[in-house]
Amino acid sequence: MATFSHTMSDGTEDPTTEELRIVQGEREAASHKAAGRAGTEAEEKQHERRAEKSAYLREKLEERERAEREADGE
Repeated sequence: MATFSHTMSDGTEDPTTEELRIVQGEREAASHKAAGRAGTEAEEKQHERRAEKSAYLREKLEERERAEREADGE
């Protein structure tokens, strides 16, 4: 499976698509958990919005992974 990665000017590598997808999944789960512990309705809504954003980004990264795999299969 191919993933996009390149070396930065400081010598570190950008995270792969898979790594970014995993991070977004973790953020989504953490935001859902935080929403359940929120003290106010406003805090709960804020955490739910964060979870929705992370889910959206995770889904886009999954699409990117599929596209990368398909490009490798050509």
